[in-house]
Amino acid sequence: MTKIDIIQDVYEKLGLTKRESAQVVESVFEIMKDNLAKGEKIKISGFGNFVVKEKKPRRGRNPQTGEEIQISARRVLTFKSSQVLRKALNA
Repeated sequence: MTKIDIIQDVYEKLGLTKRESAQVVESVFEIMKDNLAKGEKIKISGFGNFVVKEKKPRRGRNPQTGEEIQISARRVLTFKSSQVLRKALNA
């Protein structure tokens, strides 16, 4: 599913215009992106949690050359689905 598909579903289910549907979807994604960039959690009841985790720098190896390299610190986004979503997927 793509963003266009989500916009189309909002358009069909809510009866908004396509432009309004696109604005709603874009706004929701923008709010989520801004909050995740601040390091905040996003909890969506019945769906799951989005969490930004901090990874420390570490040593790694280049698999082709075997050369040891330093992997820099970074932030990663994780998602954990809710029980409700897991049940729906496995029903």
